[in-house]
Amino acid sequence: MKETSKLSLILSMSFVVTGNMLGAGILALPIKTGLSGFIPSVLGILLMWALMLSTAMILAGQKSLTESKTADLPTFFQKELGTVGKWITVVANMIILYGLLVAYISGTESVVQGLFTKPVSTPLVMICFFLVATFLTLFGMKLMRKGNAVIMILMWVTFGTLVFYCAQHVETPRLRFTDWQYLPASLPVVVTAFHFHNIIPSICRNMDFDQRAIRKAMFLGTFIGLIMNLIWVCVVIAALPLDGPGTDTVLAAFHGNQPATVPLSHLLESRAFTISALVFALLAMTAAYMANGTALTSFIRDLTTTYLHTSSRAVAAAVAFLPPLIISLVYPNVFLDAIGLVGGVGIDLIFGILPGWLLIKYGRGKVRVLGYVIVACFSVVLIYELGQELGLLHIRPHVEYWNVSHKSIVPH
Repeated sequence: MKETSKLSLILSMSFVVTGNMLGAGILALPIKTGLSGFIPSVLGILLMWALMLSTAMILAGQKSLTESKTADLPTFFQKELGTVGKWITVVANMIILYGLLVAYISGTESVVQGLFTKPVSTPLVMICFFLVATFLTLFGMKLMRKGNAVIMILMWVTFGTLVFYCAQHVETPRLRFTDWQYLPASLPVVVTAFHFHNIIPSICRNMDFDQRAIRKAMFLGTFIGLIMNLIWVCVVIAALPLDGPGTDTVLAAFHGNQPATVPLSHLLESRAFTISALVFALLAMTAAYMANGTALTSFIRDLTTTYLHTSSRAVAAAVAFLPPLIISLVYPNVFLDAIGLVGGVGIDLIFGILPGWLLIKYGRGKVRVLGYVIVACFSVVLIYELGQELGLLHIRPHVEYWNVSHKSIVPH
């Protein structure tokens, strides 16, 4: 392969990686991490970027997964780690895929509801998004692939617009707040923001299994996502009050399960920001819904064929898409909670702990030590998330906010 064409392939694949990262995670990131403060947020984001990139490199190096046209994650981990590995993968994958679809449906409702002055019917918004996104998932993937470059350009333009308007309302003293105790509780959302691992086999096949080129593409793609996440977290934390009177604060958005764009649009009162926020959120949610919906449909079809002895596409589609819609309608305000569960349990297990065990099993010396480090770090995230989900841990942010009128830090 010529160097120019090879470079072009690396760049195109890196954009695919970045595009798969830009979903609900980036919208939730400033709200969840912002409650621990700017410096803890940055360190947590850098740590999880390094860990998620490491596990991606591990999986990309597994020939039995990437070079087989029929291999899937449950089969791969059953072969490598036994029956326990298989069923951990099955359960975790269902948490990821169902949880993300719930997050996209409820997150879209939060964005639309929050950005319009007049009240909009919650079930109507959810059902409309569900019908459009599900139809595109089942019948419009070819169109989506052809328009992928246009979608990415629109997302970057609208993201740049969001950052531009936020930057004009930055209050740098807000960056001083820290709550290190809350940092572990915010990491599941960071894990979700760096998740692209489902497409690793596809990346490897498209790049003819050139490991060096694959590593470059994944590094560049995740690095672009890292920079976008850091910029977004910085401007939102500095522009949005942490706490205070009214509902347009980080803490209020946290309690309301809202993405950062909702309180920001109220605070900035800019039509350009509101439109950009709506376009960015809808594009990110729809594109991510289609990618994960396709993966979920394939996953469910495998299960229904194996255990229900039916290969009906209609049955697979119903089992894949109706449960997330029902959950979203019954529990509409679960955006941040769903993202946390997906990252802290599902992604953490399949794309964190299990790849770490592969290093422990096959590695030697420093490589094996790295495996133990990876497993330990992701285990901490899992313990915190399960502790909160089961009610065993009650971690609440210790909020202080910057009172501009009194020019002082006021405890809340």
